[in-house]
Amino acid sequence: MIYGITLIILGLLAVPSLLLEKKPNAQEWFDKIAPYQGWIGVVFAIWGLWGIISCFLNIGWIGHWPIYWITWLLVSVVEFALGFILGYGLITKYALSKNEQAAEKGEQLLAKLRPWQGKLGIVAIVLGVWQIISSILWKVA
Repeated sequence: MIYGITLIILGLLAVPSLLLEKKPNAQEWFDKIAPYQGWIGVVFAIWGLWGIISCFLNIGWIGHWPIYWITWLLVSVVEFALGFILGYGLITKYALSKNEQAAEKGEQLLAKLRPWQGKLGIVAIVLGVWQIISSILWKVA
């Protein structure tokens, strides 16, 4: 359930216009969180990358729990992508600045992901809701 809640928050950070349409006073919340957005992005990028690795280390689960495994993979990919976009400034500053080739590849990845930010944000919200529902159903079953 925590994955679902955090994924919804990440999706709202990626597409703030969705929340601002419904709640105009949410701008205060975004203003408070803006200084930490880069760090939130870095944490989600690392968490998503670890999720992708863990997912493939447990690929045997696809035979027993295919929906759970596919959801796990999708959640991890979206977390990594949005985390990379939101945390790119810090990632560049601390990890890519010493290697020009790595910085160039990071720019290329960002250029590919940036146009997808809005769609990934919506997917993150949908997957977050699905994570919450599936975790409740998993406990009931």
